[in-house]
This record gives sequence, C-alpha cells and structure tokens, in this order.
Amino acid sequence: MYHAYVRALEPSREFVQITRIAKKKLRELHGAMVDLIAVMNQPQRDQALLAEAGLSLDRALFQLLVGIERFGPIGVVELADRAGRDYTTVSRQVAKLESLGLIERRPSPADRRVHEAVITDKGRQMTDALDAARQRLAAPILANWSEEDFDDLVRLMRRFVDDLMASSGGTEKP
Repeated sequence: MYHAYVRALEPSREFVQITRIAKKKLRELHGAMVDLIAVMNQPQRDQALLAEAGLSLDRALFQLLVGIERFGPIGVVELADRAGRDYTTVSRQVAKLESLGLIERRPSPADRRVHEAVITDKGRQMTDALDAARQRLAAPILANWSEEDFDDLVRLMRRFVDDLMASSGGTEKP
C-alpha cells in the first residue's frame, strides 16, 4: 500500500517533460503577455480605434460597452471583475452608458435583486462600428499571417485562457 502511495506521488514522465519545457518557455510566455497587455492598454490605441470607427465616446465607457455586448446580459459586479475595475466606478460608468441610450438595465431573471446590463440597438450599432474598425486596423498587422497560423493563435489563446480560468476557480469564460 505504501509503495502504491509513493508511486502515485511521483511525477509522470509526461509531467516532467512539460515542466522542463515550461521552465524554459514560461519566462518567454510571460514576457510576451506583458508586452501584449502593455500594447493593448495604450490610450492611443483606443483613440485610434474610436477615430477609425468615427465615434466619440470616453475610452473607459467604450471598453465597458464592448464588454456588455460580448458578455451580456451581465451584472455590474461581474462586469467590474472582468474589467479589473472597482464596482462603484463601473456602476457610475454603466449609468452613463444607460443615459446615452447605449445599454439598459433589467432585473436578472435568476436574481431580482441584481440588475443586468443589456446592450440596446443604438449600443449594438456602436459596437458593430468598433468591430469593423478593429478589422480594418488589424488587417495590415495580420496581412502576412496564414489562415492556419491565425486559427492556431485563436485556438491556443482560448485554450490558455480557459485553463487559466479553470485553475483559478473561475467557471465562465472571460
């Protein structure tokens, strides 16, 4: 019995191989992720996207609008968690989006105490314009990528995020 327990604790050959690879590449992966986040968080990128879409909206609001369109109906607490922002700040920003007619809040069917944000037709027109602008801005960046490379990138990023969420106790995709 003791030997079976000890064998169960020994790392498998596959685990050892993955660990060896991970040690060599994890720093490189982390560096790439830090670079990606830094580039994606540049205010001028958001401004360029808004300008390309022909829209005038505060960048903090447009990011929440896109989040509501992608994940809605969504409660403010969940939206704040996904955005990495304070709940009270997001609540005020959602109220501003509502006053602009871009979203509306409705009681959640699952919990009437929770009001979920839902995109309106006007808000969807705005996110459609942002999506089209994003495609135009991404086209030159991805021009030399094969369809297979792009599909691999999307598949592997999705897998990584899903595994990351599962390891941190999250159950839903971001």
